[in-house]
Amino acid sequence: MEIKRHHVGKRLSEIAIHNDTVYLAGQIAEDTTQGIEGQMREVLGHVDRLLNEAGSDKSCILMCQIFISDMAHFAGMNSVWDEWVPQGHTPPRATVEAKLANPACLVEVCVTAALR
Repeated sequence: MEIKRHHVGKRLSEIAIHNDTVYLAGQIAEDTTQGIEGQMREVLGHVDRLLNEAGSDKSCILMCQIFISDMAHFAGMNSVWDEWVPQGHTPPRATVEAKLANPACLVEVCVTAALR
């Protein structure tokens, strides 16, 4: 039972791979001066990059959890999601309003995916 970890830090790893499944840590925007659309685009860019590094892609997402700081951002977040997610490969998803660790972050996305 091998577990591979990438970008291992003191508190978390950005990626864990086990049994052909990729688990990503929650992804947040680094540029928190952006609105919800900008932060969501940046976050999904991080997801793309990490999935690619792990040997997967957004068409292989098994589950997505989205945490937004205020449900007022729901429509803006969804507009970016709808542009990004491949039609025919939309994964199960949950979206929850949550108080995020950094108040400047408007969205955090957690993804589980299959390897290609």
